Amino acid sequence: MSSGAIQTLPLTGFTSRAPAPEPPGARPGAAEGSARPAAASGPGARPGMGERGAALRGDTARREDTARREDTARRGDTARREDTARRGDTARREDTARREDTARRGDTARRLERFEALRGAAARPGELWDAVVLTAADAAQAGAFREQLAEKLRREQLPSAVRYLVCADPPGPRIGNGGSTLHALQCLEEQYGDQWTSFTVLLIHSGGYSQRLPNASALGKIFTALPLGDPVYQMLELKLAMYIDFPRHMKPGVLITCSDDIELYSTGVTETITFDKPGFTALAHPSDLAVGTTHGVFVLDPSSFSGKGGLEYGSCYRFLHKPDLETMQQSGAVCVRGDRPQLSSLGSRGDSAVASECVYTDSVFYIDHSTAQQLLQFYKQMGTLCCEIDAYGDFLQALGPGATPEYTKNTSNVSKEDSGLVAVRQQLYSLLQGTALNVIVLNNSQFYHIGTTQEYLFHFTAESKLRFELDLQPVAFSIFPDTAKALDHLSVIQSVLEPGCVVGPGSVIEYSRIGPEVSVGKGSIVSGSYINFTADIPSDCLLSSVSVKITDRVEYVTMVFGVGDDLKKSVKLLSDIHSLQFFGANLPECLDLWNLEASDQLFSSEDTRLGLWTARIFPVCSTLSESVRMSLNMLNSVQHKSAFKLSGFQLLSVEEMLTYKDVEDMLKFRKQIYDEICLQRQKEKSDYRMSST
Repeated sequence: MSSGAIQTLPLTGFTSRAPAPEPPGARPGAAEGSARPAAASGPGARPGMGERGAALRGDTARREDTARREDTARRGDTARREDTARRGDTARREDTARREDTARRGDTARRLERFEALRGAAARPGELWDAVVLTAADAAQAGAFREQLAEKLRREQLPSAVRYLVCADPPGPRIGNGGSTLHALQCLEEQYGDQWTSFTVLLIHSGGYSQRLPNASALGKIFTALPLGDPVYQMLELKLAMYIDFPRHMKPGVLITCSDDIELYSTGVTETITFDKPGFTALAHPSDLAVGTTHGVFVLDPSSFSGKGGLEYGSCYRFLHKPDLETMQQSGAVCVRGDRPQLSSLGSRGDSAVASECVYTDSVFYIDHSTAQQLLQFYKQMGTLCCEIDAYGDFLQALGPGATPEYTKNTSNVSKEDSGLVAVRQQLYSLLQGTALNVIVLNNSQFYHIGTTQEYLFHFTAESKLRFELDLQPVAFSIFPDTAKALDHLSVIQSVLEPGCVVGPGSVIEYSRIGPEVSVGKGSIVSGSYINFTADIPSDCLLSSVSVKITDRVEYVTMVFGVGDDLKKSVKLLSDIHSLQFFGANLPECLDLWNLEASDQLFSSEDTRLGLWTARIFPVCSTLSESVRMSLNMLNSVQHKSAFKLSGFQLLSVEEMLTYKDVEDMLKFRKQIYDEICLQRQKEKSDYRMSST
């Protein structure tokens, strides 16, 4: 009998009903309401109605209690099994991730070794790129790039049998990396004529002023030093090393990449990355959905994608540029990541409790020569380009059978909206519509970006995957006190640090000479500086020195900021400059401390962009060390709210530092450090030989 049935028995109120029949053996003459003897007790006694109900209720309660205990036990067993399964899944994923990290590290080391053998050497035909093109924002930046390339070739730090071409954007409005791509194709044709039709070309977008990583502004992000190699690698060498396998398996065409990202990948022994299809071919990397919102995302054609193996060739149905989460889900771009990624059904979220989700994001892409020629003809017909075109958003969104022209009118991701942009996009869409977008899926790959101060510090000094996979060193090609060599969480690159100096964890020192009475705080960047006096550089500080030539004389300016200061932010009105933050203080407060007046003349920009980038606040000095001292005094006055008058100095903005920069003198300072390190090493080798004989 169920507990529900028992609970409906009428155990009270018997007087309102007919008398119950007497049970067999009852005393004759007994009637309703007459006195009844006390219930018998002991063996063989028969229980009354109340006792039977109580017994039934007790049995029911016991059964319910037992059922509850069994349910709880079952739920506990299920939870334990699920927890064990989750731990097992997590352990398997972590084990897989470790194996993949180790595989990437091994393949990366092999590529670096191959490149090292080609530094200063002439490669065999087809072994390396026929041409490497660097784009530059203007003629001044192009000149700086050419100087640095010439210096590298003199020192035999680059393969010698490659054509290196620097192509400056034309004067006038900014044209974006898409416009730079088109202009670079024209430069190739002008420089090499019909010969370039058979070239494999590496095109590196290296223009721009690195406002989010200002220590790279003067000499360019593509020449950013890495704590790797002997002598140290810069981003240019790393790009050449990481793509060293590509030219041998590529038909004539152009591979397009950026100067501040790094792609590391591992493939099977028999797997080869081949660029031989017409149209566009892009590398695709598995990424978290959050990463997809700031990158390009491929909607893969399910019929061409299985999710198996380290490398897979597929086709892209549609390309999304910086999509939101809902767009990724609804477009079918999201994959469920188990042992191998599988495309989820269109609009489905999949079961994120048992498998994480990913999307495939963009990095480098290839254009075959025929398509490159089409783009070049388009550029020639345009005449002058008057708006910013994005090589990713404006080229790739036009590709694939699912492409639609709606994106041509969306200007939300554009840094500077232009009335002609929509028309140019529509023309590009018409030109490229129907062109294939092939995808090379690299399941064991990682895309790293080092273009901001936070990314730069993290990847160079913390326990990052990039640091492990590239085997980045805490001290690279430097003279460094033995007493400090136990410190691992820092990065010293081609610098001389004298005994007695202190460098806090999480800091980067590059191309600098640091004296014995210098203390550098945590998470700071010191670049191109000479500090031969007692100095306390605070934590989270960026200090970067630039040689300038305003007249005929070399002078020096040192920029100083907080690593989190926003140099891209600008306002149009002087009344709004209080929103600009300098090392935790608003700019008007700083100007008061420095005895400077807030006026239009304080800013160098011609188009009313008032920001830290254009603020004339950095003093010009006759020596490098003095410029560092003055800038640290500026910073000290802000930190301690004490006055430090700048009104007697000639002052430059960062924008003007780049205009007047003297690349030759900056390279000369770096060479002095380089030569001193080489001499020190020779001395150490000589001393070692003497002591061992």
